[in-house]
Amino acid sequence: MMTLSFLLRSCLRSAIRSLPKAAHIRNTSSMTEGLQPASVVVLPRSLAPAFESFCQGNQGPLPLLGQSEAVKTLPQLSAVPDIRTICPQLQKYEFGACTGILTSLAEHSEQLKEMVTFIIDCSFSIEEALEQAGIPRRDLTGPSHAGAYKTTVPCATIAGFCCPLVVTMRPVPKDKLERLLQATHTIGGQQGQPIHIGDPDLLGIEALSKPYYGSYVECRPKDVPVFWPSPLTSLEAVISCKAPLAFASPPGCTVMVPKDTVSSASCLTPEMVPEVHAISKDPLHYSIVSAPAAQKIRELESTIAIDPGNRGIGHLLLKDELLQAALSLSHARSVLVTTGFPTHFNHEPPEETDGPPGAIALAAFLQALGKETAMVVDQRALNLHMRIVEDAVRQGIGDGGNELGMGKVKEAVKKHIRNGDVIACDVEADFAVIAGVSNWGGYALACALYILNSCQVHERYLRRATGPSRGAGEQSWIQALPSVTKEEKMLGILVEKQVRSGVSGIVGMEVDGLPFHDVHAEMIRKLVGATTVHM
Repeated sequence: MMTLSFLLRSCLRSAIRSLPKAAHIRNTSSMTEGLQPASVVVLPRSLAPAFESFCQGNQGPLPLLGQSEAVKTLPQLSAVPDIRTICPQLQKYEFGACTGILTSLAEHSEQLKEMVTFIIDCSFSIEEALEQAGIPRRDLTGPSHAGAYKTTVPCATIAGFCCPLVVTMRPVPKDKLERLLQATHTIGGQQGQPIHIGDPDLLGIEALSKPYYGSYVECRPKDVPVFWPSPLTSLEAVISCKAPLAFASPPGCTVMVPKDTVSSASCLTPEMVPEVHAISKDPLHYSIVSAPAAQKIRELESTIAIDPGNRGIGHLLLKDELLQAALSLSHARSVLVTTGFPTHFNHEPPEETDGPPGAIALAAFLQALGKETAMVVDQRALNLHMRIVEDAVRQGIGDGGNELGMGKVKEAVKKHIRNGDVIACDVEADFAVIAGVSNWGGYALACALYILNSCQVHERYLRRATGPSRGAGEQSWIQALPSVTKEEKMLGILVEKQVRSGVSGIVGMEVDGLPFHDVHAEMIRKLVGATTVHM
């Protein structure tokens, strides 16, 4: 009696060979030679095009290897295990309800003639990545496979299939996160990257100790929970479609199918090597970005750190604050941007030209990313800023240590900045972006957000590997970046409102005593040029 895996091997070889290069599978010694693990979903032929589109639109949890006529692939199952099958079983579903686990499909031979088998890749091994990263394997709290969790993250609804993302979790010591990401990249490429690192509440998971499928892997005090998309999402998809009859591999069970004949080594490009960064302590949240994208943002940080006023801001610099601030904003759904600081008390208005342009440039780019964005100012300056924003719409973060949030470097301000003991701010921000001119920090954050959202590694993590990816550098993003023309108009609006330069007190085309055309325009060109090159 032939087993399921043998029939898959004989009937799906041509289908799997015809898959696109992105589906290339790695070669591991832990697998049977020439075979790789996969899960099976069997659906009525009428639903096959819709399910194929659903898998293609949610490739993270459902990396589709191929499909075949069910009558040729699954005429029967064997109760006798074969070396190429972990468990020769299928769960039976009727109108979305699981009605049994079968070891034979003989009674469904006629229905199988009108059904299609889908093969979903399960070849990436989290345990192998953990081993390569030097992280000891943890014992399960139960006898079954490692736990998986239903989340509140929706998969992209396509052609009537609608279900939540299912994820699997492994606890990882905090100091081994970077090493783990390197290992997952080496073994699985982009498909091996996690989709969430940190607080499970952010995925809608209420209790890690109670997985929906399988057994809990215990988290220790210094561990960080790391989550990957799970092919068990396919079971939720089968339930959601409520087909009169369907079959699927049970949790923890796989079949073995032929490996793709092309190595995945060619898919492991340097542009995809990930870095991991903490962006929030409460709730605990990490983000990832490719190493080249992170380096470009570090270059932006260096560019804005020049000190044209010779105020000693070099003593305030903290590494990667721009990168971490941009990562945090990238994950936010809504953002409040604040600006406005009265420096000219003998004039009306008392505001300066350093602040509003950078804040508005940042807000404009956040809106281009589809984030709900609002500006907040104190009541005294509300009318002025409303007029500024209205004029800006019609036409088209810290520098000296006294800005809101600069309490993070308060002691350095007191020690190294002139009058620092008087002007130092007590309010501490999560991230302090240091710039020679505050506006430059706003421009740099907008540029950093462009780089992040054009980065495939970060963009996949941002959408939890569900739904279609957005094109790198969408046209609306490019148009929303700061430009010399836009910022010249913005400064002109401030001049019309009698807003003065912060250092000189002059009403004119300058910020912090520095002329727009010679200094600020050149800074904008440098930032935007470094942002869009080779993107």
